[in-house]
Amino acid sequence: MAAVISTALWADVGSETNLPIPRFVSMKASEGNVRRGPSLTHKIDWIFKHRDMPLQITAEHGHWRRVEDRDGVGGWVHYSLLSGTRTVIIEQDELTLLAKPEPNAPAKAKLEIGVVARLGKCSKTWCRLNASGYRGWARKEALWGVKPDEIRD
Repeated sequence: MAAVISTALWADVGSETNLPIPRFVSMKASEGNVRRGPSLTHKIDWIFKHRDMPLQITAEHGHWRRVEDRDGVGGWVHYSLLSGTRTVIIEQDELTLLAKPEPNAPAKAKLEIGVVARLGKCSKTWCRLNASGYRGWARKEALWGVKPDEIRD
């Protein structure tokens, strides 16, 4: 019976890192091979070519992480290509960054769909972003790379 309880407790953490699965990370490298399996002998299906791109880790095996991008496209990458630095992709065209996490706050900048921004604090509905030197707040629902219920201090 203890083995069953133990299995249930570990179902949501990575077998290698004990960190939550799934979880968001970003590309550390400006280029990274995405393979069909967790080793150098597996075929390269494509290459990620965007430093800081947010990815979601869905599995772990040794030094390899199975990742997915915002389109659900995935594969295995070596952990050395990934960073714990959190970034998001803007999913709303002309998203307005606001000075405060309030709907009527002054605008600081507008971001195009697909822009990658560094993720800061997040409340229940707002996140602080930094994109190309512009800092401000955006509604969480307009971002990919942060969980809907995630709070960050």
